[in-house]
Amino acid sequence: MEPITLVIILVCIIIGGMLGSLGVHLLPVGGAPAAMATATGIATGCVMLMTGSAVTGLFTASSVATFWESNPSVLLVSLSGGVGAMLMMGFTMLIANLIYIFGAGVVPVSGRAAVDPITKESQTEYKTPRTDGHGVPNVCFYSGIVGGFVGGFGGALIYVVLVSSGYAGFSVETAVVVALGIFIANAIMAAYNIGGTIEGFHDPKFKERIVTGLTCAFVISLMCGIMVLIAIETGTLGAGGVL
Repeated sequence: MEPITLVIILVCIIIGGMLGSLGVHLLPVGGAPAAMATATGIATGCVMLMTGSAVTGLFTASSVATFWESNPSVLLVSLSGGVGAMLMMGFTMLIANLIYIFGAGVVPVSGRAAVDPITKESQTEYKTPRTDGHGVPNVCFYSGIVGGFVGGFGGALIYVVLVSSGYAGFSVETAVVVALGIFIANAIMAAYNIGGTIEGFHDPKFKERIVTGLTCAFVISLMCGIMVLIAIETGTLGAGGVL
């Protein structure tokens, strides 16, 4: 394979992995406290939430990629993955809010901002004492939508360069497994970097830890990319999809 093609594959894997890490940091993740409505966000961990988003993005990306027989459009397939993941996150946050509002009887309110940065609505007077907010308020919802799109775009970007015969030429199954593996590796490191709950881009944690998170994602994605290139050159992975 030509060196320029290998470089393009490596660069796309690195960019996709870093976008996945950025997407995780943008998600409103509340974990166990959110399950008790004592913190904002979705009541699950970063990895589980982003894995579901990534799988949805890869489903939509693979569906769009089938419109091309050999060389799918990298941009359009990546965008389709971003939109699929974004929709998944949007519906997840919407259903969570319905449960919080009509099931737990709490008002979606930020615990990290006195005023919503998007709508400028006051938050403090609606927050229950000794809690870190409730539900998925507006700013968290917007951050989650962006996070889903960014993460889905990154995962689909990795997938499309692996499945296209103009680049790696993997089978669909192999491309999905490899792309998801790289994505989850970055999501796990992002979860460790966050260390608990996060509301989104307005959360102080985001500003404090995003540089570290993206640096780790660069290193992980670089290592994964090198392993993929070695596998391509040695014939371990290829059009036949041999693992």
